[in-house]
Amino acid sequence: MNKTIALLLLLVIFSRTFSQPVYSGTDLGVRFSPSATSFKIWSPAATDVMLRLYGAGEGGNALRSIHLQKGQSGTWAISLPGNWENQYYTFQTCISGNWSQECPDLYARAIGINGRRGMIIDLNKTNPPGWAHDKRPALKNYTDIIIYELHVRDLSISAGSGIVHKGKFLGLTERGTHNAAGLSTGLDHIKELGVTHIHLMPSFDFNSIDEATPNGNYNWGYDPVNYNVPEGTYATDAYDGRVRIQELKQAVSTLHANGLRVILDVVYNHTSDIAGSIFTQLAPGYFYRHHADGSYSNGSGCNNETASEQAMMRKFMVESVASWAREYHIDGFRFDLMGLHDIPTMKAVSDTLHKIDPAIFIYGEGWTAGASPLPEAQRAVKQQVAQLKGVAAFSDDIRDGLRGGIGNVRENGFASGRPGTAESIRFGIVGATAHVDIDYQRVCDSRTPWAKEPSQAINYVSCHDDNCLFDRLMISNPGASEKDLIKMDKLAAAVVLTSQGVPFLLAGDEMLRTKQGVANSFNAPDSINELNWDRKTRYKEVFEYYRGLIALRKQHPAFRMPSAEMIRKHLTFINSSQDSLLVSYLLTGYANGDKYKNILIILNGNKNAQKLALPPGRWVQVLNEEQYKESGIGAIKMGEVEVAGTSANVFLAP
Repeated sequence: MNKTIALLLLLVIFSRTFSQPVYSGTDLGVRFSPSATSFKIWSPAATDVMLRLYGAGEGGNALRSIHLQKGQSGTWAISLPGNWENQYYTFQTCISGNWSQECPDLYARAIGINGRRGMIIDLNKTNPPGWAHDKRPALKNYTDIIIYELHVRDLSISAGSGIVHKGKFLGLTERGTHNAAGLSTGLDHIKELGVTHIHLMPSFDFNSIDEATPNGNYNWGYDPVNYNVPEGTYATDAYDGRVRIQELKQAVSTLHANGLRVILDVVYNHTSDIAGSIFTQLAPGYFYRHHADGSYSNGSGCNNETASEQAMMRKFMVESVASWAREYHIDGFRFDLMGLHDIPTMKAVSDTLHKIDPAIFIYGEGWTAGASPLPEAQRAVKQQVAQLKGVAAFSDDIRDGLRGGIGNVRENGFASGRPGTAESIRFGIVGATAHVDIDYQRVCDSRTPWAKEPSQAINYVSCHDDNCLFDRLMISNPGASEKDLIKMDKLAAAVVLTSQGVPFLLAGDEMLRTKQGVANSFNAPDSINELNWDRKTRYKEVFEYYRGLIALRKQHPAFRMPSAEMIRKHLTFINSSQDSLLVSYLLTGYANGDKYKNILIILNGNKNAQKLALPPGRWVQVLNEEQYKESGIGAIKMGEVEVAGTSANVFLAP
């Protein structure tokens, strides 16, 4: 009987989600001024809403309890005269005769310890020195971007990092840090490498670590609580809600001053849980997606899935990213499981952000983690990315082609000599766009080009999720020597960084990062996840190779053509054997304004050296399996060339 009643109640809630009033105003949340503070939430099913004010972020009794006034379109509001700065607050709704848990509002911009209470602050007072003059680094085309995915804690927590503010936002700001051998670490290392964008893994308030007693606990942070506030464990003081805001702003400002744009990893597709989420306290059932029987859907793989197609969820997402872009000067957003969001919502996100800054970069995972009631044709999956303007998706095609599929860790790819993978590499080389030389039936994950423009394809071989590159190569090639594994690693990186589209690197891959074989390291200890800066010393030549690949890409615009039309005009494959492990192609006609008329790229996935006839002309080799040298490696070549096994090679001709 109890189960039947529970199901009936769930169905009632589910039926209401399609008829809730929509509030179009832009004043939801808390607005502070020295003379008055206004509070407004959206809770259409509530019959009463209580505001409670506290003197601290946790503990103690409420200083005041005040009933809000019912307004239009499901809103509840009140304005309190006087100066309430630095006080804390909660809301509590009464729905169907039951009072909810106390919680902040969805739009909370500051919170107390562990995010259980909101905080009333003057945001202008959280701005670090010079914030008014903070300037986003220049960006001409999206294809000029080189992304470096980084977990805030991983960068600095190692004892050998030389960074004082270990595991904190401020660790991103320190200059002059080095490892035991005197090699640069932290921000100086990132600048030395040459990337353009830092992708920060979830840095909003998440649930999995107690901010009061973190005790070295670790989590990636894909369990959102308060979407619009920085995470407290990354701040030097998690109790004072202003500190985390000021320190993240300081990190962004410092990165900008050092020529680096900042991308925020956002997770709107699910919440930490259902019962305790702010969504449920304010509007039970509304913000989540349901099956026909009223049960919660689980396309996120996290036991709940939000419903971006609902008007107030879409509104929340759009206003949330806009808040990050305006208040924190964030330059880009990576959407976790973007395939769970509907296309109109992602269009609204793109339109809004690009009005703030046309160079803001938006991308995400173009898939779901499980079945979803949202029809496939309405999802922002990679196959639908061409419908979206200014939104990109990860290319699992080039990833799986280079190292092997995600479902079988022992499967090899092009970089480790697996036949039949060349077409997936060609697909990645043209940035997942339409090209006459590609046989799409031979591509590993896609059968059609899915990117309208190359800027919509994120080329990568390694990210935080799954094994990092060097671990994957060790697992899938158990008998290989370290020397051979390094050659495979270099070839994979070279393909990513010379392909059209937007390259993406996992922090630490440039020094052969290892997580000791742990793939899903979301809550593994620092000993698994930290960047081990001694590896930079041990594998200095690998770091220099990655650094050279980035320099090659930045110095030659032919590798970063901004349009599919330009790629089709200037890029031609010159060996067409579909099953070959030798991929070669030409970039011709001063592509994208390159200073060289012709560029030849030869990628050899065979373990043995291969000979190839050079096109007519005098060619200078600038990249081989060992180094990049713009002035040339060895003698000028004519006629035939032999390239080493498992190597990437680039030749220039004036």
